Parts: sequence; structure tokens; C-alpha cells
Amino acid sequence: MVTDTISDMLTRIRNANMVKHQIVQIPATKMSKAIALILKEEGFIEDFEIYNENLYEYLLISLKYKGKSREPVICKIERVSKPGLRVYANTKKLPKILDNLGIAIISTSKGVMTNLKAKELGIGGEVLCYIW
Repeated sequence: MVTDTISDMLTRIRNANMVKHQIVQIPATKMSKAIALILKEEGFIEDFEIYNENLYEYLLISLKYKGKSREPVICKIERVSKPGLRVYANTKKLPKILDNLGIAIISTSKGVMTNLKAKELGIGGEVLCYIW
């Protein structure tokens, strides 16, 4: 059983990207659904859907590639806050990823959002991961 579902999700996406898979299957949790929604809104993945199989819920994420050489849109996906070492940032210290070309996903009191939206709302939270 996996204890850190966010790391598991990011690792599955990273591994599927490296071997250029079109679809990756991830166990569905509220957090993984929220992260997948952000990835879709920011254009890092094509789409995702939720399906049930044998009383378990899964996310099917369609990965996005560019060009004929199928270059992955996600160059790097990196976990920041871990169960053993939580990383928090207030409004003034929110991370800026590659001069806002990449995003940081933040878990705030208002829900899971990007670093840009959190800065706009003036709230901080737990820095989950960086994606560019």
C-alpha cells in the first residue's frame, strides 16, 4: 500500500512521460483529482477521466506531447513537501518557477491551486510540487 499518494501520482506521470505512453492510470483520491484538474487547466496534460473497477476508483490521465518527435510537454515534475518534511510558504515567499513559465501546486485553506492564483488571492500554504 502506498502511503504518499501524491509522490506516487507524480512518479507514475514522470515514468509514463519518459517512455512516451499516451495514458497513465492512477488511483483516485481527492488530492490526485485536484492536481489532475490543475494540470489540465495549465495545459500540461490533454485530459483525465475517472472510472471505477472492482470497487476502486482510478484516474486515466492522457499525457500531452508536442511535435512529430513526441517531445513531452512536462519537462520536469518534482515533489517538494513530503510526509517526513513539510514545506510551507506564506504569500511573500511563494515560489516563482522559471520566471512563471512553470507552476508550483500549493495546498491552501481555499483548496489546491497554482502559485500564481495563491499570490493573487494573497494566501500561502503547503508547496506540493513544481512542474515545468
